[in-house]
Amino acid sequence: MTDYEYILKQIKFFHYKGWEAGELRKCLDMLPNLSREELSSLYRSRWLKEDKTFREAIFNTLFKNQIGKRESRVKEMDTASLVEEFKDKKSGNVSLIRNELRERYKTNKERPLIAAA
Repeated sequence: MTDYEYILKQIKFFHYKGWEAGELRKCLDMLPNLSREELSSLYRSRWLKEDKTFREAIFNTLFKNQIGKRESRVKEMDTASLVEEFKDKKSGNVSLIRNELRERYKTNKERPLIAAA
């Protein structure tokens, strides 16, 4: 039985019963061994529609390369660029930028510019 088949079997079983901590951990540890197609198939599975924990773990495994890039890009930007992107409400990073501006404001970095935004 492959890792994919084992995980799918456990997902179906625990769909009705609820996860046991040991089995959940075992299945989560197997996720990195799966191919992208298998992960996508599991993510779209009807057996996981209500299981947010396992779906989130699959999502993080699928996009592990891209998850940290947005945060690192925002942290590297200068404050003036952050304020401009913050004003553009369609940028998709408003919440992340707001948190970064708060942190910079707390550390006394360019307070007047941040306060004006």
